[in-house]
Amino acid sequence: MSSNLSAPHFHNEQAAYAYVEARIWPEGPVCPHCGGVERISKMQGKSTRIGAYKCYQCRKPFTVKIGTIFEASHVPMHMWLQAMYLIAGSKKGISSNQLHRILGVTLKTAWFMSHRIREAMKSGDTGFFGEGGTMVEVDETFIGQNPAKPFEARERMGGRKTSPNFRNKIAVVALIDRATGRSKAVVVDNLTAAEVGSLVTATVHSDAILMTDQARIYRPIGPAFAGHEVVNHGAEEYVRKGASHIHTNTIEGYFSIFKRGMKGVYQHCQKKHLHRYLAEFDFRYTNRVALGCNDEDRAERLLAGVIGKRLTYQTAREA
Repeated sequence: MSSNLSAPHFHNEQAAYAYVEARIWPEGPVCPHCGGVERISKMQGKSTRIGAYKCYQCRKPFTVKIGTIFEASHVPMHMWLQAMYLIAGSKKGISSNQLHRILGVTLKTAWFMSHRIREAMKSGDTGFFGEGGTMVEVDETFIGQNPAKPFEARERMGGRKTSPNFRNKIAVVALIDRATGRSKAVVVDNLTAAEVGSLVTATVHSDAILMTDQARIYRPIGPAFAGHEVVNHGAEEYVRKGASHIHTNTIEGYFSIFKRGMKGVYQHCQKKHLHRYLAEFDFRYTNRVALGCNDEDRAERLLAGVIGKRLTYQTAREA
């Protein structure tokens, strides 16, 4: 039995290009400059870089990297594929430090590669959650330190300081469609009925049944849907007695994985970068084993998302 990482495209640069080309250009090379598909030939010669083509319609050279997260990267393609497989297959993520040690690239390069891969993990699915009247769980959690709301420690007896409360943390609202298993998590600036309501109504179909806890922010949006079920966590109700489907345990499980990854693997994340980490956890959760997607399938789906998502280093640093 051989390891999944023994595949040729993880070690051989020509095999890596062929692997990526077969998935990005399933019907043959397409010129990213003019869109041409005819009069394209592979460039030959000892000094020609691997994977180079020339379009004789616009007379410009190109590779499969152009227009993808790989564009302008000097990292070999086979190492990109290794990094993608490792990130896609790590349930709670893999740190830039770990990638730096495994791949032998600099820490700066590993960090940038990680963010480019997270960019590819962003979902392009615009379909509503809960279509057909299925149940959609919605909940909020708090993580990290919100730079807009610095924590002012309150003194306890003996000079000890209290830990930050939720008002000083970054708020995240997540939704899970029970029927499809899809998840979507978003950073919110203000945890208000208006902001959360706008997010939920833009994501969830009006035929859906909303499933939340007793938080007041969900009360105004409940009537916009076919139903709104509530469990009262304050009264230690976690599953409705006599109605085992009335609960928010699915989304609590999602938050458990997310927080263990953020605290145990990544440890620190600025608010401006959090949206990409959420895309990473959403991608793995939506493409998990329970939904019939193994590590190899997940890496394939990730590769399908690299098109049109180029991310420059400056943009990655700023947001």
